[in-house]
Amino acid sequence: MQVRVKPHPQFRAIYQVILENGAQRLATKNLTPGRSVYGERLIRCEDVEYRLWDPFRSKLAAAILRNLKTVPIRPDHKVLYLGAASGTTTSHVSDIVEEKGHVYCVEFAPRAIRELVNNVCAFRLNMSPILEDARFPERYVMFISGKVDDVYCDIAQPEQAKVLADNADLFLKKSGWIMFAVKAQSIDVTKEPSEIYKREVKVLENRGFNIEEVVYLEPYDKAHAMIVAQI
Repeated sequence: MQVRVKPHPQFRAIYQVILENGAQRLATKNLTPGRSVYGERLIRCEDVEYRLWDPFRSKLAAAILRNLKTVPIRPDHKVLYLGAASGTTTSHVSDIVEEKGHVYCVEFAPRAIRELVNNVCAFRLNMSPILEDARFPERYVMFISGKVDDVYCDIAQPEQAKVLADNADLFLKKSGWIMFAVKAQSIDVTKEPSEIYKREVKVLENRGFNIEEVVYLEPYDKAHAMIVAQI
């Protein structure tokens, strides 16, 4: 059986790959053909190269496989990515927004951003690494050109929803979207994750967001949820 690739039925610039053994995987079209970011398999089909997208390494991929109904990130979008780390999910977002889009990558850990720059941003012109703390968005206003279409947040801070909303106040377009990977144990290890999710949803609602959906990421990520909302 040959490898087959088809567009995802719901989301632009995201693909489904049917492997030789019949297994189905997510993928994005590789913006930098021949280069793998985190050891993911590269698939070539009809002269186009795709990168398999590992849901155990990427909360966005996990959320899609957990039947997320809305992925606002799409080609030509500008995305502010909080907590870019070394670039696993960020690189797939880079693939999705394509050459005319842009991903502003905020990361405060020097080692992670060094890996992000050397392994990912150096080869992708639609990514800008920003070594800063997402709690202080005013520190990187000068690095972001205009308003962004989407804010994606994956940070390990106690006040994750507040940090996200503060960034959205400064950078997000009117009617823009957020994707928020909530890490319950980074907020309060003494509470049930479901309580944490409700609390973070309430913070966002109080800041003017309309919650579109909340998806739990087990079995890919324990005590994590993806919240999608619009301002």
